[in-house]
Amino acid sequence: MPDQLPPVPASPFAHVVYYEPRIPGNTGSAIRLAAVTGARLHLVEPLGFDLSEAKLKRAGLDYHDLAVMDVHPTFDAALDALPDARVFAFTAHADTTYTDVEYRRGDVLLFGPEPTGLPDEAMDHPRVTDRVKIPMLPGRRSLNLTNAASIVVYEAWRQAGFPGAV
Repeated sequence: MPDQLPPVPASPFAHVVYYEPRIPGNTGSAIRLAAVTGARLHLVEPLGFDLSEAKLKRAGLDYHDLAVMDVHPTFDAALDALPDARVFAFTAHADTTYTDVEYRRGDVLLFGPEPTGLPDEAMDHPRVTDRVKIPMLPGRRSLNLTNAASIVVYEAWRQAGFPGAV
């Protein structure tokens, strides 16, 4: 009899929100990230791809059934689904560093689309708690979207004590 996988946590330690993602491979990798950490992935439309695309499926491998993912028609709809959550908007244009944040269960980690990042209307939204950056060397534009999300998700999970991890 095959080993039974533990259920996906009902209450994730973090919500990863991709605002209008455009590259299917990055979203597939985010599905894997959500599956292995227990974070919940939220995608804000419009998406730059079809969810049935081969690149999305290949990047997500066989983790699609192990991740919890929601698709929202607008950014406000995504935030309405998470009414009490703090929202951290990740951008290269911030003073707060991701390691300076004391993450709490249910926080929203908001990332913008490749290659433009979050638009001003998202970063200036009244629900945004803070703008946060991941340090980089000068003259570099950005990290890969899911690499950036992974850095922050693992920091938030570490602070939570890695609940559910082996």
